[in-house]
Amino acid sequence: MVEDELALLDKSINEFWNKFKGNVNDTSCQMVGLRDAYKDINKAFTEKLSVKLKEEERMVQMYLEYQNQICRQNKLIQEKKDNLLKLIGEVNGKKQDLEVLTTTIQDLKEEYARKKETISTAKKTSEERLQRLQKSVDIFKDRLGLEIRKIYGDKLQFIFTNIDPKHPDSPYMFCLHLNEARDYEVSDSAPHLECLAEFQENLRKTKNFSAFLANVRKAFSTMVHS
Repeated sequence: MVEDELALLDKSINEFWNKFKGNVNDTSCQMVGLRDAYKDINKAFTEKLSVKLKEEERMVQMYLEYQNQICRQNKLIQEKKDNLLKLIGEVNGKKQDLEVLTTTIQDLKEEYARKKETISTAKKTSEERLQRLQKSVDIFKDRLGLEIRKIYGDKLQFIFTNIDPKHPDSPYMFCLHLNEARDYEVSDSAPHLECLAEFQENLRKTKNFSAFLANVRKAFSTMVHS
């Protein structure tokens, strides 16, 4: 009876042991499978992570390059803007210079027109005086032995003869011209006449050239007979 029970116990122990060993072996196989699966999953994840990191690194590099390009473009735009402002300033300056130059040219034109008118008026006045002078010359040339010559400096030289009865061909002369004020100016009398300045002033006041020539001739004649 006891032996049977011991045999049964031994049988039960062997069955339990065999079953335990089977369970342990199955668990070991499962652990190995899980380990291999983990390694495969970890390898795949590592590879994907590496690819992702490389992609993100490339994106970062592209972003930094884009930022650098933007900085360079902004710098270039600023330089062009500064150059444009400088050019605009120069254009405005030249425009002001042109306006000043235009105003100056207009002033010069107006001044030239005024001077031209003044010169034209003075020329007309001179021509009228010369015409009156020529008339007086024509009168006195035959009657008083008067000769007129044009000499240097736009001067007229008046030469009297027939003053000295002993030497009728002896010349008595003086020079006449119009000064900058367009007034008569008498000079270079030969022989010298002290009263010539007085005659000049009377001529400027009266504009009577015939009387002036008569007075000069009379003064030369008085000098000869004194």
